[in-house]
Amino acid sequence: MTDEAKSPNAFSRLYQGLTTIDFVGRRKTWFTISAVVIVVGLGSLAIRGFNLGIDFKGGSSWEVLAPNTTISAVTHSVENAGLNSPTVQKLGSDTYQVTSDLNNLNSTTQLTLTNKVVDALAKVAGVSANQVSTSSVGPTWGGQITNRAIEALIVFFIAVVGYISVRFEPKMAGAAFIAMIHDLLVTVGVYSLFGFQITPDTVIALLTILGYSLYDTVVVFDRVRDNTGGVLKGGDLSYSDMVNLSMNQTLARSINTSLVAIMPVLSVLVVGAYILGATTLQNYGLALFVGLLSGAYSSIFIASPLLAWFKEREPRFRELANRVAQKSEHQVLTPAGAALLTGEANQRQARSSSGRAPSGPAVRARARKQKRR
Repeated sequence: MTDEAKSPNAFSRLYQGLTTIDFVGRRKTWFTISAVVIVVGLGSLAIRGFNLGIDFKGGSSWEVLAPNTTISAVTHSVENAGLNSPTVQKLGSDTYQVTSDLNNLNSTTQLTLTNKVVDALAKVAGVSANQVSTSSVGPTWGGQITNRAIEALIVFFIAVVGYISVRFEPKMAGAAFIAMIHDLLVTVGVYSLFGFQITPDTVIALLTILGYSLYDTVVVFDRVRDNTGGVLKGGDLSYSDMVNLSMNQTLARSINTSLVAIMPVLSVLVVGAYILGATTLQNYGLALFVGLLSGAYSSIFIASPLLAWFKEREPRFRELANRVAQKSEHQVLTPAGAALLTGEANQRQARSSSGRAPSGPAVRARARKQKRR
């Protein structure tokens, strides 16, 4: 069997610690992709705005138990009753909810239209009018809910800024915060672009995904910080090389963590919302799905390359990068290779402290074999 046939595939290389992906060197590509998505989303936000739910903008809501009908039939029925642009959702398997903003109408017109909608729903569901429940949210209450949601985001960001400022150095904290802003802009842009409805569940999900994004970034930055005090001191790697090594060391964990988080959310969307018809799960699950994808992307392709760009603007790391570039052999370490070199360094330190001469050429030779094929 040839060496090429024996070489592991991309999946095996990932979980054997043999990857040497250049995340930092391709940062312009990652930044361009994010910039395009964010600009398109902000453009949609400026033109179309948000599709706010009744809890935010106020309005009226009707619910009815109708086992033998469909969303399209309910929509057609209430539109014929006089509702303009109603939102119809299926709650569970048999209950339908209709919402519409009637706050711009006077009280008499609102009462008349509400009764017409009740009669229309009772007819399409085959029940009596008193089995149709009605509720309303005024514009003042909707405005209060909106303010509370904004306050929750502000408090969250203040807490996050305080946490990362204490945990990390300023440039790390700045890169982590920018990655969170990236996730926020991507999520709100997607919601505006596709017209997804924003409810209080969406705000809760948004806070959840921002926390998840920060967690994943913290895991990567902890590895970067460890390597800064380890392999970077040898002078064989630039700061960008060290960040690439850190990313490859944590890549398998980041992918596994993201998949474990995304798969249950995808199940909620596909099984709960679309197969079982529980569309109330859709708003929460959709926000989580979009945000988790964005958070996984930003922790890998935004935060760490941004950190490397920040740090290599410092004179000491710029000089280090120049020295490394001038070497005849630029060693590209894999996670497995770095582990071997670290073990060798620990052996030398132990032997030195015991008065024995350091030795480890065989370990260093094995580390060189971990270079990219």
